[in-house]
Amino acid sequence: MAGARGATAHPGLARLAAAVSLAAVAHAAPALTVLPGLRARHFPRLAGIGDPARVALTFDDGPHPASTPWFVDSLAAAGVRATFFLLGAMLARAPDLGRDLVAAGHEVAVHGWTHRNLLLRGPAATYRDLARTRDLIADTTGQAPRFFRPAYGVLSAPALLAAHRLGLEPVLWTCWGRDWMRSATPQSILDTLRRDLAAGGTVLLHDADCCRAPGSWRSTLAALPGLLDECARRGLRIGPLRDHGWRPGP
Repeated sequence: MAGARGATAHPGLARLAAAVSLAAVAHAAPALTVLPGLRARHFPRLAGIGDPARVALTFDDGPHPASTPWFVDSLAAAGVRATFFLLGAMLARAPDLGRDLVAAGHEVAVHGWTHRNLLLRGPAATYRDLARTRDLIADTTGQAPRFFRPAYGVLSAPALLAAHRLGLEPVLWTCWGRDWMRSATPQSILDTLRRDLAAGGTVLLHDADCCRAPGSWRSTLAALPGLLDECARRGLRIGPLRDHGWRPGP
């Protein structure tokens, strides 16, 4: 009875609580696209599904002086280009690596300033994060980024709004190697990739270990030739997102 009387006595508080709840739901609702089946079925472009004759190869978390150059060399030897989703803080420490990526023909994109879950950030902080990273990438490399991938693949409403304002297109992935895990090996990465590798998909790997088990990039690097061979065996061309058969726009 006391609770009922309190709600009746303070209808403004009840309305405020309802509004706060709705705002929280709206803020977090885009995070549901972290579910791969849901995004592939209902948001194929967000999932990275493009030209069925191709596979888009993407790397997150760099650039890192200890690891990224190895990936650049391996991809150059194979004649393959990829999309690198860069952390602003990492690029600020190693700007030459960002320029090297572009000089080698790779695409650079926005992964945020640091590897932080955007669900925990408000609209102003989220916008500043993406804008700061976008501007640094463009100023440092001379290439204006087109794509954005949030840390952990977790989107929020403010992140979607900020990306729209900044002319960035969110893209997640259809296939990953779970290469961030301490237990990952070249074979486990390749086996995991093969399970979900499909025509028109987007592959997620990592070229740096700043946000994962130290030295884990070595297993990713060792698995890379096997992935390229698997794509060739299936008759799939592999390259960056910009060549994935999409016209600019939503």
